[in-house]
Amino acid sequence: MRSGESAAATPQTVPLGGEQFPPLPQPETVAAPGDTKADALTRLADRANGVHDGGYQAEGFEASVHKIKEQVLPRLLERVDPEAAATLTKDELSEEFRPIILEVLAELKVTLNRREQFALEKVLIDELLGFGPLEELLSDPDISDIMVNGPEQTYIEKKGRLQIAPIRFRDESHLFQIAQRIVNQVGRRVDQTTPLADARLKDGSRVNVIVPPLSLRGTAISIRKFSEKPITIDMLRDFGSMSDKMATALKIAGACRMNVVISGGTGSGKTTMLNALSKMIDPGERVLTIEDAAELRLQQPHWLPLETRPPNLEGQGAITIGDLVKNALRMRPDRIILGEIRGAECFDLLAAMNTGHDGSMCTLHANSPRECLGRMENMILMGDIKIPKEAISRQIAESVDLIVQVKRLRDGSRRTTNITEVIGMEGDVIVTQELFKFEYLDETEDGKIIGEFRPSGLRPYTLEKARQFGFDQAYLEACL
Repeated sequence: MRSGESAAATPQTVPLGGEQFPPLPQPETVAAPGDTKADALTRLADRANGVHDGGYQAEGFEASVHKIKEQVLPRLLERVDPEAAATLTKDELSEEFRPIILEVLAELKVTLNRREQFALEKVLIDELLGFGPLEELLSDPDISDIMVNGPEQTYIEKKGRLQIAPIRFRDESHLFQIAQRIVNQVGRRVDQTTPLADARLKDGSRVNVIVPPLSLRGTAISIRKFSEKPITIDMLRDFGSMSDKMATALKIAGACRMNVVISGGTGSGKTTMLNALSKMIDPGERVLTIEDAAELRLQQPHWLPLETRPPNLEGQGAITIGDLVKNALRMRPDRIILGEIRGAECFDLLAAMNTGHDGSMCTLHANSPRECLGRMENMILMGDIKIPKEAISRQIAESVDLIVQVKRLRDGSRRTTNITEVIGMEGDVIVTQELFKFEYLDETEDGKIIGEFRPSGLRPYTLEKARQFGFDQAYLEACL
């Protein structure tokens, strides 16, 4: 019995390994400063165990204003002629509405202070003339993207970071009504028979709408906002998107009528770069832009935007980008600029570049300059053009002068990561030469990426084009 008792007591009283070999001190779970591996694992654990909020709930003052709006709006609509209201500006409508709103509030026996009354007026006018809860987000210059995922959840992008937006819609029919209002402005429609639509706002912001049954959480609206103030290459340089030398090289490329392809992923800043490059076009040149939904805002006096047309209810009458490119060749353009190429219209653009329309530009989705060339080849092969692949590659090599690669980095910043020349063909391979490259160096504690824009130091192959416009010396100094 005694020996059994001592055996049972051993694990509690005798340290593991005996007195001569005391146990090693166990490492603490708290990561030491600078222990990046432990920090990373802690972040992973936090993410795995995190509970994420699904939507925004209005509280306090805001909730009370919205509650009163629901009571006032039906009675207000009974007293207002919608057609007459549509002809007035927001300020004029506000003046007209003020006595009517006070009258309705008196009927409902609701008393509001001055601040609540102004907030109610704004919400009601946004509802009748604008895009409802979206108006607040559209007027904020710091917001670059708005993503509505059904009536109860809206996200925004501010300074490269996603966050939940402080708005919500009344219900699905309210959101669907606003989506229809947006697309109807540009003569398009969205309903169950055509549940996808591309549109634009008056300021050029790009809008995509997808409705049930394709969207399972209700109507989804994605808005890519564009700055009201035109972005220039100098502004991009000041934002840290490129170096001084890269800015000079791109200005010269735009002025010397080089054929430029801007390549990048979704949201990387391709359209912004194209708008900035357009500033360098000679004001005396005639420029045509061709897009699915016109969002380019060129900074030229002689600029004619063209837009595609979707098919009608019978599936007829569609006008594609390819149709517009062919027609544009008969309109005496100096330059043709395509908002984005996605298919066989790539061949029409290359034909335009080779038929005296030097300085043409376009954007496309690709992750590197080499992949950009491969995508152009694939797009042409997607069409019904029966041409051998080698002939297509040769056409691309002879047409394109520069590929400008833009990228959105994981810290939310947008950088011009490569400027690459297309030199020609060697066998059946397109030969390129890199003029500039962004080299990743380090990362700050708050996650900001530090890097360096490095010129390759090579003599540019496109120097001859720059010489024709008298920019050869400046171009050579920028590239070396």
